Amino acid sequence: MEKPFILHMLTTAKNLSPFDVNMAMDAGWISAIPYINVEPSEVRGLVQDAIFSRSPKGLLRTAIFIGGRETKQAMDMLKMAKNSMVPPFEVSVFADPSGAFTTAAGMVAAVEKELAEKFDTTLEGKNVIALGGTGPVGQAAAVIAAQAGAKVRIIGRQLDKAERIAELCSEEFGDGKITVLAGTDADKAEYMKSADVVFATGAAGIELLSTELISKAAQLKVAADVNAVPPAGISGIDAFDNGKPLAGSASGAVGIGALAIGNIKYQAQSRLLKRMLESDQPLFLHFEHAFEVAREFIKSTK
Repeated sequence: MEKPFILHMLTTAKNLSPFDVNMAMDAGWISAIPYINVEPSEVRGLVQDAIFSRSPKGLLRTAIFIGGRETKQAMDMLKMAKNSMVPPFEVSVFADPSGAFTTAAGMVAAVEKELAEKFDTTLEGKNVIALGGTGPVGQAAAVIAAQAGAKVRIIGRQLDKAERIAELCSEEFGDGKITVLAGTDADKAEYMKSADVVFATGAAGIELLSTELISKAAQLKVAADVNAVPPAGISGIDAFDNGKPLAGSASGAVGIGALAIGNIKYQAQSRLLKRMLESDQPLFLHFEHAFEVAREFIKSTK
């Protein structure tokens, strides 16, 4: 009798995300087992309990999902999980805290598509502003865009926090191979003058970019907003917009709304969950892999 597919789902929060559970079950995992309020120091023990309870063959039907709220914590837990494996006793692990990695991947991939189709260009060398960028989605999007060659600046309310997050993105997530800069809301108007791309990744229901600032953004090409709760994070963008001309833009910019991004996010998360099901080797998945499959999905729809 073959072993059932079991996904052990770890979160540092008091509740496991129902979204993630639904995604796991729909992807084909038979059982999605929650572990809540997990301390990072507990990861090693949980992983080794999972790997030593099955044969290497049975472990091909076993995997671990890491949720939580913080990007660095999730990446640290992913590394800890990987280091806790004892070959040939290994399982796949996928980190996606608050869905931030797959959401960011969907947003950057959607922007990349619009740059190619509407402006015949790429992210290489583009000035990217991440408004509300100190949160999980902003961090991941900043790193992904910088790895694609963009010049990225994270904008936050407090400069010291924005600088801390920018350094984290550059050194921790980017392995020192990228540079992410920081800025404050107070200087947003100045940064917008040279922005090619804007990500709005702040809290739901807060407008981060006004029509006035859009009208003054002389080289703006694409604006993407992950906020589906009115008011929009970027003025004039509807949640369903997918490359629609942005109202008030003198440069011919287009907008991408939260639900258009969400469709790509959904596909990225689903494909990574299925990839763990189908792989005959352990996989360790995070934002880079999410961007890879988001790009694959977009390419498949052309």
